[in-house]
Amino acid sequence: MKDRETSELLSGIENIIRQAGEIMVHAHLNRSEIISKAGHKNFVTEYDRKVQEFLIGELKKLHPGAAFFAEEEKEHHEEILAQGDVFVIDPIDGTSNFMRGWFPSCISIGMLRKGTPYLGVIYVPVSGELFTAVKGCGARKNGEPIHASRDPLGENLAVFGTSAYYEREIVQKAFDTAMYYQQRCIDVRRSGSAAYDLCMVACGAAGVYAEPLIQLWDFAAGALIAQEAGATVTDYDGKPLTFRESSGVVAVCPGAAEEDYLPFSGK
Repeated sequence: MKDRETSELLSGIENIIRQAGEIMVHAHLNRSEIISKAGHKNFVTEYDRKVQEFLIGELKKLHPGAAFFAEEEKEHHEEILAQGDVFVIDPIDGTSNFMRGWFPSCISIGMLRKGTPYLGVIYVPVSGELFTAVKGCGARKNGEPIHASRDPLGENLAVFGTSAYYEREIVQKAFDTAMYYQQRCIDVRRSGSAAYDLCMVACGAAGVYAEPLIQLWDFAAGALIAQEAGATVTDYDGKPLTFRESSGVVAVCPGAAEEDYLPFSGK
């Protein structure tokens, strides 16, 4: 059971993230509000920045002692990640989806406590889905407990990410992963949002999610939600995530056999 302080913090974050979702729902993008970032196919919109500014402003009021590590900051200081409470924010995960009106795109807020995931909240404004987790307290969707699938991988869907911003070798690894799982499950899916994919594993809609390289803000909240729902979450070598830097991420349900888990780990 969460203590009162954590319950109030989680409730406050839920309120803030829903308000931020209204910025996305009522967005009217034009081409002048879409900017290319460093990296192939990597974009930011004015709404990414608006949502991030809103989140940081409100979270500072809610938790004045916390630090921030957010996608659209100009500089990222990794040394803060091991200190106290740090909010790791992706204001719009699935920006390309958001730009084109393609589902899903979501808001992701993870909180590290002394370098360890303590709290995660992911909100999908279009569908109204709110995924939450507190370390040691399980995971929830819209307030109801959720659990990863216990069915074997052959009876599950697999979701994967393409690591589209990175060099060709990493992208090829992503598609090799998709083929590996396509031969072992019902079928594969690609949503365009790592945070949402991790939630799909958490709620049992998918049996596995894999992507060879994503940023910390992409997985800080979703990894905790998936773990608290009973999934195993590691890097591409089967090692625990460090929550200090970008990483490959694999989340797998309890029903998957070990030989179905990590195609590139050497196991």
